[in-house]
Amino acid sequence: MKLPSEFEEKMKRLLDDEFPSYIACYEEPRYYGLRVNTKKISVEDFRRICPFKIREVPWIENGFYYNGEEVSPARHPYYFAGLYYLQEPSAMTPASRLPVEPGDRVLDLCAAPGGKATELGAKLGGRGLLAANDISSSRAKGLLKNIELFGIGNVLISSEEPGRLAEFFPSFFDKILIDAPCSGEGMFRKDRKMVKAWEEHGPAFFSKIQKNIILQAASMLKEGGMMLYSTCTFDPSENEEVIAHLLRERPEFHVCPIDPYQGFAPGRPDLVQNGDLSLADTVRIFPHRMHGEGHFLALLQKGEQVSGPEIKEPLKRRNRKLPEELEKFLEKLKIDLSPSRLDIHGERVYYMPEGLSDIRGIRFLRTGLLLGEIKKNRFEPSQALAMALKAEEFDQVISLPCSDERVVRYLKGETLDVEDLVSPSQKGWHLFCVDGYPLGWGKLAGGTLKNKYLPGWRWQSV
Repeated sequence: MKLPSEFEEKMKRLLDDEFPSYIACYEEPRYYGLRVNTKKISVEDFRRICPFKIREVPWIENGFYYNGEEVSPARHPYYFAGLYYLQEPSAMTPASRLPVEPGDRVLDLCAAPGGKATELGAKLGGRGLLAANDISSSRAKGLLKNIELFGIGNVLISSEEPGRLAEFFPSFFDKILIDAPCSGEGMFRKDRKMVKAWEEHGPAFFSKIQKNIILQAASMLKEGGMMLYSTCTFDPSENEEVIAHLLRERPEFHVCPIDPYQGFAPGRPDLVQNGDLSLADTVRIFPHRMHGEGHFLALLQKGEQVSGPEIKEPLKRRNRKLPEELEKFLEKLKIDLSPSRLDIHGERVYYMPEGLSDIRGIRFLRTGLLLGEIKKNRFEPSQALAMALKAEEFDQVISLPCSDERVVRYLKGETLDVEDLVSPSQKGWHLFCVDGYPLGWGKLAGGTLKNKYLPGWRWQSV
């Protein structure tokens, strides 16, 4: 592969005697990875049912390699059930190293397509708030789909400039992840098109953007909160220099050590003018040292840890009488829903997350879990609700093994004959599952299941 000479010279200076090993790795195959959705399935259970060969990503508890030349995990029903996310192995690292706890308010500031946000949401365990933002509204739509596929409902999905969000959320979040837009040097090996993009917009272009973003994010972090900054590039101007800029402009921040792995390389304070020695606690990932692409990570804390849990008051909403058709459906759910968190906007019914402040004025795609829509004296549950449930949390379930051809037919939107699975008297809404993991809804009548799988999510024939 022909690399720009300017880039090669920079990497020679950066790597010194490791440079030949780095160049040699361009001849090696790329690595394919998947990350298990621990909100839906344990790592142990996934290992047991996984239909293709996998091996551990050693520095990620729920990460695995697979052979992307032999198998297509995105064309398996378990993918449609949200049991895993396909992600380059090194890209799993940022979300794994941000210490999110259930109940936290978490912001993923540059979140699309959702690889990191889905892991942060899984770590919250249904409590607290996940705010996932992307400045591109089209990319934010893909982000929303991936969040819903993972069954995460305690969300705010927005499409805003970071500076605009900072006006609404001063000192609000416990944890923030910034996977900053960058020149992508760490992805050259995986995606040759990144070289052309780098030649058009290089490190100098992105460094200015990154320095603005990190300061805007810093203002949204509460005292004692933690922020993880990451890129997929090697240039010091996008990495150590951005962190040094934050430390100069916001002296209340300090760099924290990151959970180690033998392949991690330390950050380079020597590459920054008057570089703080704590920059050595940042992490560089190189593809010749580890089975993954290039990355940079820095974990930061604002001030010192505040002792004692904060009581997070939810936004007050009036309790009002629910429509009868909605109440009837909610009786079928075997989960506790707080009436004060139910919000009805026109026909749509939402279950709002804990502690979300007034966001009127923000461009958002979703607040909370869309439960469904009230239509002409009936309630139609949403695809998002199906994905957020476990099979045991609804009173009428049809579950088939992934080997049953009706599973793929369901995902293609077809009506199914399920007379062999139900009694003649059964009717109404059923949660359709593969091996006990929900895929979507169907409406049963006379042994026939009318397909209610979301059309935009359907299995596409190759």
